[in-house]
Amino acid sequence: MKEFVVPAVVTPDPEANATDLLLDRVRLTPNDPLFALPTADGGWSDVSTAEFHRQVVELAKGFIAAGVKPGDKIGFMCKTRYEWTLVDFATWFAGAALVPIYETSAPAQVQYILDDSEAHHMIVETADHFARFDEVAGDLPNIGHVWQMHLGDLEKLASSGTGVSDDELEARRSAARGSDLATLIYTSGSTGVPKGCILTHSNFVELARNAAVAMKEVVEPGSSTLLFITTAHVFARFISILGVHAGVKVGHQADTKQLLPALGSFKPTFLLAVPRVFEKVYNSAEQKAEAGGKGKIFRTAADTAVAYSKALDAGTVPLGLKLRFALFDRLVYSKLKTAMGGRVVYAVSGSAPLGLRLGHFFRALGIRILEGYGLTETTAPATVNLVGRFKIGTTGPALPGVGIKIAEDGEILVRGINVFAGYWRKPDATAEVMEGEWFRTGDIGALDDEGYLTITGRKKEILVTAGGKNVAPAALEDPIRSNPIVGQVVVVGDQKPFVSALVTLDTEMLPVWLNNNDLDPQMTLTEASSHPKVVAEVQRAIDAANSRVSRAESIRKFTILATEFTESSGHLTPKMSIKRHVITADFADVIEGMYRGAPETQGISLQ
Repeated sequence: MKEFVVPAVVTPDPEANATDLLLDRVRLTPNDPLFALPTADGGWSDVSTAEFHRQVVELAKGFIAAGVKPGDKIGFMCKTRYEWTLVDFATWFAGAALVPIYETSAPAQVQYILDDSEAHHMIVETADHFARFDEVAGDLPNIGHVWQMHLGDLEKLASSGTGVSDDELEARRSAARGSDLATLIYTSGSTGVPKGCILTHSNFVELARNAAVAMKEVVEPGSSTLLFITTAHVFARFISILGVHAGVKVGHQADTKQLLPALGSFKPTFLLAVPRVFEKVYNSAEQKAEAGGKGKIFRTAADTAVAYSKALDAGTVPLGLKLRFALFDRLVYSKLKTAMGGRVVYAVSGSAPLGLRLGHFFRALGIRILEGYGLTETTAPATVNLVGRFKIGTTGPALPGVGIKIAEDGEILVRGINVFAGYWRKPDATAEVMEGEWFRTGDIGALDDEGYLTITGRKKEILVTAGGKNVAPAALEDPIRSNPIVGQVVVVGDQKPFVSALVTLDTEMLPVWLNNNDLDPQMTLTEASSHPKVVAEVQRAIDAANSRVSRAESIRKFTILATEFTESSGHLTPKMSIKRHVITADFADVIEGMYRGAPETQGISLQ
């Protein structure tokens, strides 16, 4: 059993709560920009630390004047935007706590979370959000105020608290200790009913303070980031809080279709993203080059970048490779970097493994992707690659104050300042995942001799074929999904004679790929899923993934579905992870069809 524990580098303060992070920042840099808001002309308007603090105080007093009591829980349904962090800190200043609800949640999910969390009030961003809440409001008698941002309710609240004294606000703000509830974040429910994770003030405070030291090059003075992944998820939520603590200027762009223009105008120094984003950036650039007749040049440039990065790891870059790299830097790499704003040096990636090739490719461009690993139960990061401790293909070493252990069966266990206080109202579920102070993650991985963690899959997702072979689906799915036309892939084969896969097509990239391959870009999904060229391209992606594993673990048959897996279809979580149990149930007949009396063949498609 291998174990690595990294001592905390900041002395813990059990009396501190999350509001202290903002007060510390106000004392240090009151006039520096802490946020930036988009302007009508496509630019950005800075919000100073002092101004943000002033707005937090006004809104917090408004909450108190409206009757929010210490310990109240407030449901919050809102996309990624400036007001998210404003409401977060104002709620803490008022002595309450937020319960985030994904802006894509259905009425039944809204009802479950508000009811289970025993929420007292609700904030919605849009009329559509209110309509979904209103559909189930009759079954939520404990909800008092329902504030609607689109009707200006936050502004009304902020102007209504003038009668609340500074002393009363300070009493509310300072009441919470480190061990008190800071937020309830519900798991996505990819493996069953969502569970509310109790995250404490100390989880955020101690992790932010230690991570800021460990990642000082990323969050140094003058650094900035553009958030576009949902702030309702713990990943972006933690980065928002870390930004307040470290003085990082944060902008927001929830519409990913506007991401490139926003990157170009905001010019962040680091990004927070999931691997799918980096795959999209690479694939879009490749297909754009292909459309312009420069596909071969792009692929040669990509190969050169990967070789250059690997040579850096080896310690020596041959002169010929240096010259080729310099040439492609002018022709290809510089244009890609400019498209991402021109100032990005680091990117923090999580939620799924990033392919080795992409890691090397972006590293050669001067963008170091710091892969990390964590869960809602670990307040986001448990391990992360650091500027001084970086190894492509791993999720890095443990952060200061965190310990990582690998059990005999390969399961990853975590302990430390980031581990949650349990599941809300579910003591039995909490007991199942805690082994003393160690949290059982349910993920399978390995630690090398230097303490770098590698993730190989989910314990519950390991398939065992009829021949007794253990197969980790992620090892096959992740490289297949990096293909431009593949949307999602789900490996199946538990207790079956061989491994198979369900594949969906990427509807955004598909028309570009079809056009580049002399096919009709207006082709329907049904037509594309059975077209020989499309089937052959998916087969090529599967062959590449199969080359990494033994024959017993390789995919022998696959079906291209003429549909998409989406959050609205119930097949993806809000962070775009597949709901494996739902997909295998919904497509059980298709899966059985791949095994029913048929010999092992290659690709087939389903119209």
